[in-house]
Amino acid sequence: MVIKVEIWSDIACPFCYIGKRKFEQALAQYEHKDQVEVEWKSFLLDPNKVTDPSVKIKESLAKRKGISIEEAEKMSDYVTLAAKPVGLDYNFDKMIVANTFKSHRLLHFAKTKGKQNDLKEALLKAYFLDGKNIDDNKTLTEIAVSNGFDNTELEAFLNSEEYTEQVKSDISDAQEIGVQGVPFFVFDRKFAISGAQDSEVLLNTLEKAYSEAK
Repeated sequence: MVIKVEIWSDIACPFCYIGKRKFEQALAQYEHKDQVEVEWKSFLLDPNKVTDPSVKIKESLAKRKGISIEEAEKMSDYVTLAAKPVGLDYNFDKMIVANTFKSHRLLHFAKTKGKQNDLKEALLKAYFLDGKNIDDNKTLTEIAVSNGFDNTELEAFLNSEEYTEQVKSDISDAQEIGVQGVPFFVFDRKFAISGAQDSEVLLNTLEKAYSEAK
C-alpha cells in the first residue's frame, strides 16, 4: 500500500526548503516510510519575475511586497533564523533574483528519471545556500549532471519547451484545490497541510492517511 504525498512548492520559497526538511524529519520517524511516494508539484510565487543577477534579493523582495528595504531585511533575518533549527544556513546577500519556471520544467524532466527528489534538493541548495542562478542553462546543467543526468540529453531538453504544459497543469491544479501559499502538502488527495508545519503535524497526517487507506 502506497501513500502518495504531493507537495506544491517553489524553488525560490524559503519556507518550502524549511518545509522539506520538516517533512524529511517526519518521514524518518514514520513506520511505513518505504511506502510513501513523494511528488513535487510546481508553484510560482512570482510568475512575472525577471531574472537579474544585478539586483539584490532584498531589493526585489521590497519591490514585490511594496515595503521598504529595511522591512525586507527584517523579513530576511526572520526567515534566516527560522531556517537554522532545521540545519539550513540561508545567505540572502548571495541569492540571485531568478525566474523559476525553467527549474520547474527540469523537475518534471527529473521525475521521468526517478530523480525528482534529489534534483529538488540540489536546486534549493543552489538557490538558498550557494547563490547560484537557477535560470541559467549552464548552471542547471552543472547541477543536473552532478546528480547523474546525461549532458547531451540535458542540453537538448534545456533548449526546448518540453514539460511547459506540465508546469502549467500543476499551477492550475493548485488553483483548483485552493492553494493560497506554499509549501502545500496533500496526502492521498484526502488530507492537506499548508505551510512549513512542525514535523509532528506532518507525521500525524501521514499516520492518518495510512489508517484511512487501510
